Amino acid sequence: MPDRSEVCVLVPTLNEAATIGTVIESFSEHGFENVLVVDGDSTDGTKQIARDHGARVMVQSGSGKGQAVREALRHIEAPYILMLDGDATYRVEDADAMLEPLFSGQAEHVIGDRFADMESGAMSRLNRTGNRIINRAFSWIHGRDLQDILSGYRAFTRESAERLTLTEAGFGIETEMAVECVKHGVRTEVVPIRYEARPDESETNLHPFRDGATIILTLYQMAKTNNPLFYFGSVGALSSLVGFALGGYVAYDWFVPPRTSHEVIAIVSVFSILVGVQLLIFGVLSDMIVALNREQTRRLEELTEQLGRERSDAVSEDPAGRTPENGSTSADGDSEADELASAGDRD
Repeated sequence: MPDRSEVCVLVPTLNEAATIGTVIESFSEHGFENVLVVDGDSTDGTKQIARDHGARVMVQSGSGKGQAVREALRHIEAPYILMLDGDATYRVEDADAMLEPLFSGQAEHVIGDRFADMESGAMSRLNRTGNRIINRAFSWIHGRDLQDILSGYRAFTRESAERLTLTEAGFGIETEMAVECVKHGVRTEVVPIRYEARPDESETNLHPFRDGATIILTLYQMAKTNNPLFYFGSVGALSSLVGFALGGYVAYDWFVPPRTSHEVIAIVSVFSILVGVQLLIFGVLSDMIVALNREQTRRLEELTEQLGRERSDAVSEDPAGRTPENGSTSADGDSEADELASAGDRD
């Protein structure tokens, strides 16, 4: 099993002076010496506290948690990455459970499920409801139930992270990582963890309504390439429903006395229905293209693996230093030895 020196503990921070020292110290005491703090230019001394506790500190060039994670991934060389927030809500005691599926090769990406064991007061009722809605929407749209896609406690291999196309700058980064794992077939497991309440002196950087809207928008936008039938079909269905509702209103006023015509509304109704039907058709065609692309990608990966195995077998059957046919190498070696021996006798 790989040791903890092969793990980089990644901690994105912004004004976490009240807790960052405790977080770094707890991981250092458990043998995690490679701790990287990516700071969003905190003004409360977070950077200096992190340095004083032995962590490497990098000030991100942009802003937002997502940008910090993306920038950090370009500088991490360790094969395994354990990512968590710097607010002391995640425990080091759960680190081994998070890393074990990576070490054993069972998974490439691990998500810590906060709802498995959540301390009272760790999450407000509003945030809990929002999390449930987003998780169910993710499961419905992308066909995978990952329990807690917004969890900030994650473990993944550097190789799998390089396969993800990450663009989010803010708190939508966790949602984007979950969608990309499903999209690229990254083997993902969910591990139950303990989620604790933030210390009283620590303030959250999360804005429920603003960040919640950003996460939902990210989830919907990413359906465009992973589930285009939902992306285009949902808008098409809505447009068609509006068109039929307007059409029903026009028909009712036309047939029920006193008869009233609504030419403009009728035109809008027809246009809305046509747009809706076209979007539905486009969604079906896009879904077929995506399915075909996935099948081709799968076959290419299988072909690559097969060629790799064949090459490996060829190398094992033809090891370095083999003797050429007819024993020419040994004959040449014996001939040279005989010539040297004869020269010695003559001398």
